[in-house]
Amino acid sequence: MNSEFLIQIKELKASIDNKEILKGVSLEVKPGEIHAIMGPNGSGKSTLANVLTGREIAKVTHGTVVFEGKDLLGMSPEERAREGIFLSFQYPIEIPGVSMVNFMKTAINEQRKHRGLEPLSASDFLRLMREKKELVEIDSALTNRSVNEGFSGGEKKKNEIFQMAMLEPRLALLDETDSGLDIDALRIVANGVNKIRRPDTSVIVITHYQRLLDYIVPDFVHVMYDGRIVRSAGPELALELEERGYDWIRKEADVSEETWTTDRK
Repeated sequence: MNSEFLIQIKELKASIDNKEILKGVSLEVKPGEIHAIMGPNGSGKSTLANVLTGREIAKVTHGTVVFEGKDLLGMSPEERAREGIFLSFQYPIEIPGVSMVNFMKTAINEQRKHRGLEPLSASDFLRLMREKKELVEIDSALTNRSVNEGFSGGEKKKNEIFQMAMLEPRLALLDETDSGLDIDALRIVANGVNKIRRPDTSVIVITHYQRLLDYIVPDFVHVMYDGRIVRSAGPELALELEERGYDWIRKEADVSEETWTTDRK
């Protein structure tokens, strides 16, 4: 695999309850790049995110995923997190009784241990929290509570971006982070993502709509349809999808698949 890429996905296939959802996804992402994955419901976008983070709802049946030269599919979800893969959930869950402070301190120190570093002291950790809270514009009233407990949908999404800022992942997967957000919350979440970008980190944004990409401008846009990436281009592709919808992509994909099948005979 080429070392210039942070992650390389080759012919990835995966099933849920014996139904094939991913049907040969290939994608290469270099450090510092933002890739947007768009597509209609049921196209496999969230399944791809779940497979990359090791959630067991999907079973990989074919293909490879190499992350920084390592076999990602051979790692447990915990190992993937320690290696620097982060997933912002479409529907973040509540964890009653677990304070945000303890949750984040444990997560950060586990990462530091994995990298051979000493755990952060209490004062250094609190200083880091203050810096990141200001960066992503999140209220201390949220970070002083249990994880997502009693949060609104928008507050949960802001909290996810705060966690991302604290953990500084190498690869962040944002699974429909814009879902259910009003325009102000969307701006805050997107600005938070932009502020924590670094040249050595990458982001994969999964979304239905172009509006998020007004704030998080991608280097590449990919369209998923029926378990495959059927079209890739620059940011202009998202604008075309906003104008024309997905039906033309579906028709093109059907024709391409028919042509491919004919050519193979």
